[in-house]
Amino acid sequence: MENKEFAFKGLRANGFVMLFITLAMTVFLPIYMVVAGINDNIQVWGMVTGIVLFILAMFFWNGFIKLEPNEAAAFLFFGKYRGTYRETGYHWVNPLLNKKRVSLRARNLNPEPIKVNDRNGNPILIGMVIVWKLENVYKALFEIDSQSLAVNGRVQASADTTSLVVAKRMNAFEEFVKVQSDAALRQVAGLYAYDTLGDEKDGMTLRSGGEEINQQLADKLNQRLAMAGITVVEARINYLAYAPEIAAVMLRRQQAEAIIAAREKIVEGAVSMVKIALDKLSDEEIIELDDDKKAAMVSNLLVVLCGDEQAQPVVNTGTLHK
Repeated sequence: MENKEFAFKGLRANGFVMLFITLAMTVFLPIYMVVAGINDNIQVWGMVTGIVLFILAMFFWNGFIKLEPNEAAAFLFFGKYRGTYRETGYHWVNPLLNKKRVSLRARNLNPEPIKVNDRNGNPILIGMVIVWKLENVYKALFEIDSQSLAVNGRVQASADTTSLVVAKRMNAFEEFVKVQSDAALRQVAGLYAYDTLGDEKDGMTLRSGGEEINQQLADKLNQRLAMAGITVVEARINYLAYAPEIAAVMLRRQQAEAIIAAREKIVEGAVSMVKIALDKLSDEEIIELDDDKKAAMVSNLLVVLCGDEQAQPVVNTGTLHK
């Protein structure tokens, strides 16, 4: 999308200098002209000059603007965009310009988790946190309808009218980010499964994706928010769980997988220990065992090593054959 933003290059001056001049035009010069006109017997011209200076001073008062750090203002001249001003401080510009201030500070968005279906169709609850800020003032103000978005927004009351307008405008951007982030999160969540099933050992999932999933989410958000001049600094999944209706079933499945995995480890270790025992008996020629005795010994050792409960020893007071 074409970048139509450019820096303001029109009439501007130091705000404190113009404040002194405007105060002089508002109070001192009109009084001086009237008094001088009376003393010189040209009361009409003195009064006219004083009135003109006073009206001109009232017009000049509309040219003052104060920008804090990480704030910007877009200037319009009878509806035509004249540029963006980003210099911090107290300034005076053409009083005929309409000024639209916006904040460029980073903002957080932490919406409530939403219910979506993963790649396998399982309902899950997923939430995220976003850090975003405005980069392109022109797109933010003129590419989306921030006025209609602000109707449903909640803004705290403020004694400063300008601050209230800026707060309403930023709340409108927050509503836009919230809607688009919801759509992006649903899109990313639908591309991956919540977790691997028993027969699926490969492939990225929402649980195991980590930074890669977060980066994909940030990319999707930046694609959607580019039209509004908004950049996502960071996007991160901060909540992930099965929906309540299947949470209990999935918990039992996870428990079964954990039990199976534990059993596999136990059997693997038991077989290794039996092999070591047979090899030791054979290498050190402690006792000669035929195949039947080896089978009996293997069976007894596996029962002892793989059993859930502790084995009870039996003392054989006879021979191996009785």
